[in-house]
Amino acid sequence: MSRKPTKGYFVRGQFVAVGSELDLELKRELKGSVDMSKTDLKKESDRLQLLGENLLTLNAGLMAKLVEAQGLPEKLVDAVADAKRITNFEGRRRQMQFIGKLMRKLDENTITAIESALEEQRKPSAQATLALHQAEQWRDRLIADDDAFTRWLELDPAADVQHLRALIRQARKDAQAVTERPGEAVRHGKAYREIFQTVRTALTPDDATPDDTENPPAD
Repeated sequence: MSRKPTKGYFVRGQFVAVGSELDLELKRELKGSVDMSKTDLKKESDRLQLLGENLLTLNAGLMAKLVEAQGLPEKLVDAVADAKRITNFEGRRRQMQFIGKLMRKLDENTITAIESALEEQRKPSAQATLALHQAEQWRDRLIADDDAFTRWLELDPAADVQHLRALIRQARKDAQAVTERPGEAVRHGKAYREIFQTVRTALTPDDATPDDTENPPAD
């Protein structure tokens, strides 16, 4: 005859059986109320579930650091990779529940490391911010000054000269068209944005996901 599974829950990676001394102690700590303890435990479970879902957005470099430095479980890494490939709604929902279950088994240090990695990804590094500003400055110089083109080629000798010249000419035409229609809001065309991306890529060749939030597509 098979044994009935023990009812319980996970707290910081440790299984707590319902009715055990540890369970009663946790309930006493959580304001001494059974109802309150269930509420707080539910909040903690929801927090870890959301954290697991956010893991799907973490870039490969930071995920690799978590695996190497924190020993992120391979089972969790594989579950996250599988979730990214699932397109079926119900299948993805169940996969996310599975990820939440794995998250609840992690220790506090690993959870903190995941939160830090996600925060690091949200905040651009000082180097990335500098590269963004440099790209904006070079874009404006190239459009405004012919001499800047020569200086740029010294910095990026592998540049596609003909293509870049064509983009600059088009960006100047677009700018001239705006000045001939006083009172109209400035709208930068495709050439303006492509010059930015070309320069940004040259300044940060290892950046696989350039940030173009400063240069939204024209309407």
